[in-house]
Amino acid sequence: MVARQYYYFIANNLLYKKGLPIQAFKNRCTFPKKMYEHRSEPLLPLSVFYKQVFSNILIAFLVLAVCLLIGMFGFHFTAGASWIDAFHNSSMLLSGMGPVITISQTGGKLFSSLYALFSGIVFITNIGIILAPAIHRLFHRLHLENKDATS
Repeated sequence: MVARQYYYFIANNLLYKKGLPIQAFKNRCTFPKKMYEHRSEPLLPLSVFYKQVFSNILIAFLVLAVCLLIGMFGFHFTAGASWIDAFHNSSMLLSGMGPVITISQTGGKLFSSLYALFSGIVFITNIGIILAPAIHRLFHRLHLENKDATS
C-alpha cells in the first residue's frame, strides 16, 4: 500500500509540474497485481500457472536480448570485431561456452573480461527467473494450510 501511494505521489508531482490533469492519470493508472498467491490462498489453476511461466520466459528472453546487444556493441566498438563475430562471441559468452575471437586491443580485453563476469551473473539470474514460478508452486503446494486440521 505504501509503494502504491509513493507511485501516486511521484506521478502527481510530475503531472502537476506539467499542468496535466491528475485525475485523468488516476483513472488510467493500473498497478500490476501481485505475481504469486499467498500461502493462505488456494493453489492457482494450471492455466494461470502456465501464464506465469510464459511471462517469466518472456522476461528472461528480453534480459538475454538486451545483454546480447550490449555484448555486440561492446565487442564491435572496443575489439573491432565485425557484427557477426561480435554476435557470435557475445552469444558464446552468454551461454557459458567462452570467448571465440582473439582480441588484441587493451580496451577489447577489458570489455571481454567484464562482459564474461556479467554474462555469468545474467545466466544465473535467468535460470532463477525461469524457475521461479515452478519453485513457488512447489513450495506453495507443500505449505498449503490444511483447513480440516485447524477446525
